[in-house]
Formats: sequence, C-alpha cells, structure tokens
Amino acid sequence: MRSLQLLFRASTGLLLVLCLQLGTIKTQEDTTRRAVIMNVDMPSRTRVNQEVSVKLNIETELTECLVCKAYLRSNVTMDGPFNYRFTVCVCKDAPRTLYWDFQVDKTMGIAVVVDTVRELGICPDDMAVIPIKANRYYYTTSLVVQ
Repeated sequence: MRSLQLLFRASTGLLLVLCLQLGTIKTQEDTTRRAVIMNVDMPSRTRVNQEVSVKLNIETELTECLVCKAYLRSNVTMDGPFNYRFTVCVCKDAPRTLYWDFQVDKTMGIAVVVDTVRELGICPDDMAVIPIKANRYYYTTSLVVQ
C-alpha cells in the first residue's frame, strides 16, 4: 500500500511539472509582438493603361511607435506616383493607410517595402524605436497586364 502511495505522489508531481512546463511555453509564445504588420490590397490583373490602386495598411503590436518609410519597387521603370515615398509614424493605437495610384502598360513584378528608420520630427515627442531583429519588411506580387 505504501509503495502505491509513493507511486501516486510521483505521478502527480510529474503531471504538475508537465502542466507548468506547457503553461510556460504557451505564455512565451503569447508575448511575441510583431513590429510591423503589412496588409496590401491590389489587383493581380489589369488592362493596358488602366489605373491601378495599391493600398497599404501598416500596423504594429509594439507599445512604442515606429517611424516607417514605405515605397514601391518594380522590375519595370515607372515615373510619377509609383516612385513616391511616404514617411509616417505608426503606433499601436494609430495604424496608417497609404495609397499609390498609377497606370501600367506591361506585366510587372511589384514589391511593397516598409523600412523602419531613425528620423526625428515624425512621431510625437520623438518616442519612436527601431526593431532589433529586422528593419525592412516587404510584400511581393505580380501585376499581369492583359
């Protein structure tokens, strides 16, 4: 009977340790916050000389603000609004939405790029941070012209 009680206590202790370990792992996963979250909205197909709109929504899960430069890159040289760069302050409670409108005449690959930069005078009280792991985020796609 005594050995059965010891076995029961040992198994209870192991079960408790396992539960605590699983709870710790889950807690560590939940504390990871993404510095930049990009949501890109643009068509995948268009017609020759038709205006295309690219919409970029930038958010952060950090408690600090970020200074972000957003721009488009392509394998085809373009002039006009395609080359416009936006510099904005992105905070947890203040996401930003940016727009580019341009015309295309041939199929192209497009990259929407967001760089976090160190620049004064963009965020209030200059309280912006730069992420340690990465400072460039991008989304790539193709725009097929029919």
